[in-house]
Amino acid sequence: MTSDTSPDAAASIRAQAHIHHAYLLGLQLMVSTNQPKAVVGDWMFRLFRRQHEEKFLSSFEKLGLADLPHAVACAKYHVLSNNLGGVGVEYMYESDQKAWVRFRYPRWMYHGPTICGVPVEVSRGFLKGWYAQNGVSLENPRLGYVCVSEDMTGEFGLCGYFQEYDHELAPDERLRFAKHEVPPPFVAAEQPSVPQDQWGEARLEKANRNYALNYIRNGLSELVKVMDAAEAIELAERAARLIGLQYFPETAEMTGAVDGDLSDSADYLARMFAGMGDEVSVIKHSGGMDIEQRGLRVIRGLPDEEADVVFGCWAELWKGACRSQRVMKTLTVERQGSTARWSLS
Repeated sequence: MTSDTSPDAAASIRAQAHIHHAYLLGLQLMVSTNQPKAVVGDWMFRLFRRQHEEKFLSSFEKLGLADLPHAVACAKYHVLSNNLGGVGVEYMYESDQKAWVRFRYPRWMYHGPTICGVPVEVSRGFLKGWYAQNGVSLENPRLGYVCVSEDMTGEFGLCGYFQEYDHELAPDERLRFAKHEVPPPFVAAEQPSVPQDQWGEARLEKANRNYALNYIRNGLSELVKVMDAAEAIELAERAARLIGLQYFPETAEMTGAVDGDLSDSADYLARMFAGMGDEVSVIKHSGGMDIEQRGLRVIRGLPDEEADVVFGCWAELWKGACRSQRVMKTLTVERQGSTARWSLS
């Protein structure tokens, strides 16, 4: 079974986007409630700087923004890249040197009540990690970002503008706050969009999954660098188990799986793993059921040390899901490189 050949491909991909999004939110809450605010802020800074360095320039070119004024291009980039991941962001043009972005509710990053449980340091971390770095990446020392509203402060949501000044900015000037300003009116006809002939429904579903998945890959890799690694892994594993327990019913319904015997559990895991784009085989034997997963998108391309951390934490999602079922199952896993062998009993 693979995500490309399964008749339920879109549903499985969508379920993976859903559970990884939930894991990101749960992990933010887990860290925020167990660590000092400064640790959370540093984690978000490192996560978003890493995301920026991996994605910004390469995606900038792919989205056809290279020939636009930098402030306009950056604003449009944030609308396009976030919209592809299912995040609502709007664009407002003021001039070639000043262009706005406004995130709309419900906020993807803090969906539901999560928004009440994470500190403002989370927002400050990703503003510094990503937004303040755009000018540096574009080799334009005059380009900065001005934040006029934030989420956790109870204003009107994350909003601000990219501005190209007539002078070079010092490092501490690349991000400023101007809470007295408000964005220009929204104009629907000015909103950027990706070419429809290149971004069909199937590609958009995969982009949505990968958007959430990359936050988990990079988030786990960076979390162990800002606090005691063993404690970071314990928090990440606990969050994963809780999300697996909590989201099994929803993801089972999304994929057409049922809460039943070992065969049903193996079918659920096979459907979910296929939603990662991995190759999946189910093997029945006298002691239970095995699922072989080949490709392991979740750790693809990561250094060995990071892959060990990410996979170990990620595996707890599925252990939690199997314990959530009416007849509780035990799930163990052994991994060799890019192949995992899961055993159900």
